[in-house]
Amino acid sequence: MKLNPYLNFDGNAEEAFRFYQSVFGGELFLQRMDNAPGGENLPNSEKNRVMHVSIPIGDGQFLMASDCLPSAGHVLRVGNNNYISITPDSREEADRIFKGLSEGGTVEMPMADMFWGDYFGSFVDKFGVYWMINLPSSKA
Repeated sequence: MKLNPYLNFDGNAEEAFRFYQSVFGGELFLQRMDNAPGGENLPNSEKNRVMHVSIPIGDGQFLMASDCLPSAGHVLRVGNNNYISITPDSREEADRIFKGLSEGGTVEMPMADMFWGDYFGSFVDKFGVYWMINLPSSKA
C-alpha cells in the first residue's frame, strides 16, 4: 500500500507545488484544466487552473493536488482537519524539510525531541497546508 496525499487549492496549486518542489526536488507533473475534455468551455479565468499536479516525495509516493473550479460549484475550505505527516530518514533531513516548508508559514511546534522519544515538529505552510515532521526514535 502507498499513501499519496491529495490537496486542493483555489487557483494557486502550481505556485504551491513549485514551492514544494524546491524542498523535495523531483520532477513536476502538471496538467491544466483547458487540456481536459470540455476545458475549452470553461470561463477564461479557470482555463489555466491545475487539473492535476504531482511531485515524488518518497519511494513510489507522490504529493498530488488540483485547483477547485468555482464554475462547477467547488469551494475550498482550508482547515486543520488534515495534516501531511512526513517521516524522514535522518535528523538532518527532518530539519531541512521543516525549515524549507515552514518558510513564510506558521510554526505550531518547532522541531524538538519529544517525551515519546521521537524528533517532531508541526506547522502550517504559507498556502494553509498543515504538516507534521516526525523522525521516529529508532532513526534519531
